[in-house]
Amino acid sequence: MIRIGIVGAENSHSAAIAKTLNIGKKVPGCRAVVIWGETDKFAKEAARTGAIPKIVKKPADMIGEIDAVIVDHRHAKYHLPAAEPFLKAHLPMFIDKPFCYRLAEGRKFLARCRRAKVPVTSFGALPMQKSFADFRRDANRGGAVRAVASVGPCDLDSTYGGIFFYGIHQVEMLVEAFGTDVSAVSVAKAGKGKDAAATLFFRSGLVATMHCMIGWSSGFHISAVKDKGPIARKMLFDADPYLTGIRTFCKMFKTGKEPLDHKRILAPIAVLEAMEKSVKTGKITPVAKV
Repeated sequence: MIRIGIVGAENSHSAAIAKTLNIGKKVPGCRAVVIWGETDKFAKEAARTGAIPKIVKKPADMIGEIDAVIVDHRHAKYHLPAAEPFLKAHLPMFIDKPFCYRLAEGRKFLARCRRAKVPVTSFGALPMQKSFADFRRDANRGGAVRAVASVGPCDLDSTYGGIFFYGIHQVEMLVEAFGTDVSAVSVAKAGKGKDAAATLFFRSGLVATMHCMIGWSSGFHISAVKDKGPIARKMLFDADPYLTGIRTFCKMFKTGKEPLDHKRILAPIAVLEAMEKSVKTGKITPVAKV
């Protein structure tokens, strides 16, 4: 059995993943056996919800009792520092999205993982949904995509990293569907409103607009316009929205084979970091190559 430790309990994903593994038992041979939480309350609630048998006082205390680790904080700036002892212990890692808060930090971490031959991956739930797979299939067949737009909740002033916190969902969809070659971005608010729009300029010539909505409760939407007309989808979640992702990283835990290349992991971080700068300057901002 692959024994999995979870670092972070404030994020609802931790309990949901453990519930799928421990109660639903939907991934044979994998169980969440220990958790660390930012507070005792968070840890106890996640352990109860996900039937996790053990809580530790420090994340490093679970080393020796686990075969793999999930790192899951609400703010991306905590992810790689939290993952550090597990890299040193040569444990395979799933790091929830956003992978990190700074591209330079992410590059160095992944290079160390590669040198140490430690498998690591990072992704969100949206690209794992059947509705997204259907959109991607339809958008990428029968002619070129001329324009793209996405809509979803995103607060540029979030205490969990501004545009990084919920912006990662739309950025990840756009990068997954249309490639990692984003050359520049621009973010602007309209008038006195709090909503914002971000423009992504791809090196291929494609332009995508990402709508960042405050207080938006209608989920995520994405559309692509082709010469024949538009393809639009509301992103509907699977019955268990985490299951495909859990199966993906659990397969990596078992085989050691990473499901995503490192360029794909870093591309959304490069885009979000450039967006963060554009929010401050109001200017079109180059995106670092990955």
